[in-house]
Amino acid sequence: MDLVETQSPGRDAALLPRPFLKWFTEKGWQPRVHQLELLSRAAGGENMLLIAPTGAGKTLAGFLPSLTDLTRRGKIPPGSGFKGVHTLYISPLKALAVDIERNLMKPVSEMGLAVTIENRTGDTPQAKRQRQKLSPPDILLTTPEQVALLLANKEAERFFKDLKYVVLDELHSLVTSKRGHLLSLGLARIRRHAPDMRTIGLSATVADPMDLQKWLVPQGEYPDPPAGLVHVTGGAAPDIAILKTEERIPWSGHVSTYAIPEVYEIIKRHKTTLIFVNTRFQAELLFQALWTVNEDSLPIALHHGSLDAGQRRKVEAAMADNRLRAVVATSTLDLGMDWGDVDLVVHIGAPKGASRLAQRIGRANHRMDEPSKAILVPANRFEVMECQAALDANYIGAQDTPPVGEGALDVLAQHVLGMACAEPFDPLELYDEIISASPYAALSWEMFERTVDFVATGGYALRAYERYAKIRKTEEGRWRVSNPAIAQQYRMNLGTIVEASELNVRLVRRNAKGTIGRGGLSLGKVEEYFLEQLVQGDTFLFAGKVLRFEGIRENECHVSNAFSLDPRIPAYAGGKFPLSTYLADQVRGMLADPDRWHVLPDQVRDWLNIQRDRSMLPKQDELLIETFPRGQRFFLIAYCFEGRLAHQTLGMLLTRRLERAGARPLGFVATDYSLAVWGLNDMGGMIASGVLSLPDLFDEDMLGDDLEAWLDESYLLKRTFRNCAVISGLIERRHPGKEKTGRQVTVSTDLIYDVLRTHEPDHILLEATRRDAASGLLDIGRLGDMLARIKGHITHRDLDRVSPLAVPIMLEIGKETVPGEAHDAVLEEAAEELIAEALG
Repeated sequence: MDLVETQSPGRDAALLPRPFLKWFTEKGWQPRVHQLELLSRAAGGENMLLIAPTGAGKTLAGFLPSLTDLTRRGKIPPGSGFKGVHTLYISPLKALAVDIERNLMKPVSEMGLAVTIENRTGDTPQAKRQRQKLSPPDILLTTPEQVALLLANKEAERFFKDLKYVVLDELHSLVTSKRGHLLSLGLARIRRHAPDMRTIGLSATVADPMDLQKWLVPQGEYPDPPAGLVHVTGGAAPDIAILKTEERIPWSGHVSTYAIPEVYEIIKRHKTTLIFVNTRFQAELLFQALWTVNEDSLPIALHHGSLDAGQRRKVEAAMADNRLRAVVATSTLDLGMDWGDVDLVVHIGAPKGASRLAQRIGRANHRMDEPSKAILVPANRFEVMECQAALDANYIGAQDTPPVGEGALDVLAQHVLGMACAEPFDPLELYDEIISASPYAALSWEMFERTVDFVATGGYALRAYERYAKIRKTEEGRWRVSNPAIAQQYRMNLGTIVEASELNVRLVRRNAKGTIGRGGLSLGKVEEYFLEQLVQGDTFLFAGKVLRFEGIRENECHVSNAFSLDPRIPAYAGGKFPLSTYLADQVRGMLADPDRWHVLPDQVRDWLNIQRDRSMLPKQDELLIETFPRGQRFFLIAYCFEGRLAHQTLGMLLTRRLERAGARPLGFVATDYSLAVWGLNDMGGMIASGVLSLPDLFDEDMLGDDLEAWLDESYLLKRTFRNCAVISGLIERRHPGKEKTGRQVTVSTDLIYDVLRTHEPDHILLEATRRDAASGLLDIGRLGDMLARIKGHITHRDLDRVSPLAVPIMLEIGKETVPGEAHDAVLEEAAEELIAEALG
């Protein structure tokens, strides 16, 4: 709530009630221009979007229309009739709602305003949530899931009828996910209960403001004008540096352990350091590494989504009270919290997106007129270039937040059921309401009817089963919930977040007839996404063994011992987030332009120079393919720079094509920057002789029959279907008094998936599954763009040994083996040998 003198007192007096003017005067502040402009335009009836840098007072700006309106309204006299909630504040994080409550209560208390403010999240006790429905506060701070719960109630109209404002914080992070789709449908229903309600969106990082301006208002056949925009520019430029290290920057890896002593020294020199990583695994590993070197017993804490909620709250409270010197965190602390005296952000590994970095570094200082200070610690040599590209992007204000996208069908099905739980609905009225939500503006009547039919029957193939009949049609033509138990289960299972599940890996034996037996030794657990790409017969490394993938039965991965010297393993290295298109393009540009290398460390410049001498560096619009022999195998490396999701899909499709061409591929590895395929035949020689055509190998038609054939064989669609089935309400995880295990959910969805594939291949949930896979795990759109871009721009270098640029991905091969000290030593020795070979 940092403010500067920017306005004349006359205009302040016209807009702000006396308690506000008095408060500002006592603090020695005056409101900022953008705060008063947003107040004026929102009070005049406009929906508004405020884009402003960190520390510009976005939160106060967002609440000023509500607080001033409530102040003028005054306290409601005792005995007055029911008054619904006045303002909804919706955030993507529970922690953010808690933080806002803490920070908002202070000025409200200091001004003596008769305004009640309460928090409502999944952690709020049930008794308090029930009381809030009967006696709402003036301002309710909540999450998208709680909004959906409140709307799926017969008292929803009464609760929302007096709503004046909905304030949506960190809007850019809400709108692009299924949570955002659910929220957009919720806002469409709220507008029916409160037609005069106005929305106020707040964001610091937006690539296309018009996307959000449309999202904030009704769309459909007669769309409202886009929300008004207040765009605050300026503020202090961030102070970002890449760690200058005396250590050798690794050629591969994702954890930056080489820099732990230097990071610890940095922590000692600052009041409070927020250390961001991209995955929970990295957070745990880094936290342990810091404690190992913490000779001064500095208070260092850990914060990520898998930790108990109570533990997270303790860490947040300690941060707010300035009792911590450092916190290691994942994206759970990305967004707008104002944590005490955080004066430095350290980002371990590359940020994968320019906007993500801007969001994270804004947590330091959190004041518009003071620079946010950040240090980037790249985990490997490619990441040095990515960090430099992200740093450059932040200085020029470039953004790469993803577009809003099309609304998900499984979320639509969940919403249709929720509306039936609230009250019987007329399908025409509900359709008009749904297409007023921006993500669903293009939804056809036919698709809406199919969705309603799915909720009512489960679809053609399932309509014989009573359990899938969630809603029924009344004599008046309205749809109502089938029975009260359906409504109860809906409320217990609501939401769009499906936790990633792990599969137990069980070692089974084949009998004399070649069939798989039951039972066997359990080797541990592996996340599903490692296994869902495999087809029967693939081999992979786990628990120090070479294993043959036999299939997934219920919630277990069955494997048998294998004796392959080259385990066929799709390995997906890197952080949780794929490299953004913008940063990928910048890294390609940097690689192709030696004039930009002066900002890179000497050891990285030397690496690139040797690559240029031994092979070549690709132009920005060019795909470089290198082939070389090593050991008894032949390798093909493609430097695509399109992110690991697109690369792993490309790897799956390329190996199929190489198999048909006679290259006898054995496996592949995908990183954010490149793809390596290895096989038994000389792929370089096949390309040189014309037996293997690179234009044909990388033709866009691979996204047709090859993709369909692979999806039919893989378990990926089955696992994606599981998530869609849970979100849509076809399968419930939770029941009164009990909860289904992941195994039970998987068994149920696998059976249904097989039935639908056979008897109703155009089922709406199968369509939702294909859409999810295409835009998520497969990243087909981005892969298609790449294949179009490189057409006619593929360059091949057939080498006699590994190149310097290939070393990082070569070091990723076999990384999934469970590490022990002996294995680590062997890997280190192999790495040194590979580097020496590349450097000649």
